[in-house]
Amino acid sequence: MRHTIIVLMVLILIPRCSSEPEQLPVGTLSFIRDSGDVIRTIEVEFAEDEESRASGLMHRRQLSLSEGMLFVFPAPDSLSFWMANTPLPLDIIFVGSDSSIVNIAKRTIPLSREFIRSTDLAQYVVEVRGGFTDRFDIDTTASIKWVKYEE
Repeated sequence: MRHTIIVLMVLILIPRCSSEPEQLPVGTLSFIRDSGDVIRTIEVEFAEDEESRASGLMHRRQLSLSEGMLFVFPAPDSLSFWMANTPLPLDIIFVGSDSSIVNIAKRTIPLSREFIRSTDLAQYVVEVRGGFTDRFDIDTTASIKWVKYEE
């Protein structure tokens, strides 16, 4: 009986271990001042479904200042994230349905299970390397604009 359980576990896990990670859609995202000037443009991966939003940037050990991830939710909501399994400090930027920045959680604590919440309804979340928003002077007066590349 014990060997049967072990064999079944191995058969279930082998396909998961050998499969390539899913490639997420990519594009660019710009941070825009209220004057309309572009502050900074980065390359982003789009997390648009439940599975990709759940895994996000987990387990990533590198993220340059020109990379990030855009989480797209179906409708505005009170959103919360955590850093479990994320070894890098991130700036987590909560964005409303009108593309304006609602709030920013700066330099989040890696591997923490503490919830990081939006202070108002948000429909999008941008994750960038910790310190990014301070370095490029991005605050709640800014907004975002993105372009997703055709697949």
